Amino acid sequence: MPVIITQIVPTPVGPLSLLARDGVLVAAGFTADPREMFVRLPPALRDLAMAEGDLADAAQAVRDYLDGKLDALDRIPVEQSGTPTRQRLYEALRAVPAGTTVSYGLLAERAGLPRTAARAAGSACAQNLIAPFVPCHRVLPSSGGYGGYYYGTHVKEWLLAHESPAPPKT
Repeated sequence: MPVIITQIVPTPVGPLSLLARDGVLVAAGFTADPREMFVRLPPALRDLAMAEGDLADAAQAVRDYLDGKLDALDRIPVEQSGTPTRQRLYEALRAVPAGTTVSYGLLAERAGLPRTAARAAGSACAQNLIAPFVPCHRVLPSSGGYGGYYYGTHVKEWLLAHESPAPPKT
């Protein structure tokens, strides 16, 4: 019987809970309690048992990312439910490279939608269950500022600062 395996990885901005089924991440978020992520999963996944375990590849990717290998999270397979449009938005999000940001309108365009679908892009970010592997923190409002982030603006700011290219040495 399939089960949701959980592991908590420490980060400088707090614990990161990872949840996977059959080696594929189905949720990740900055919380010390994996149940907070589990209750947000689709009903079919919530019907599965949840158990602590070793998600070695995903946990190592997080450690590598924290050590400066900013593309390490990209190698981990992820899966979350959603309409075909939502899936295109999540694919476009995963394609935004570390160290760069996009606006909600540009994210919509990259997903094959009109720029005016910025609200749909914002909704996809707000409902993203696999942060930071699906990097919704890299999307900023075109009006400026950081916008919202499910785990708090301080986490979004930290992630963006961590991914920023180092200033040139003089």
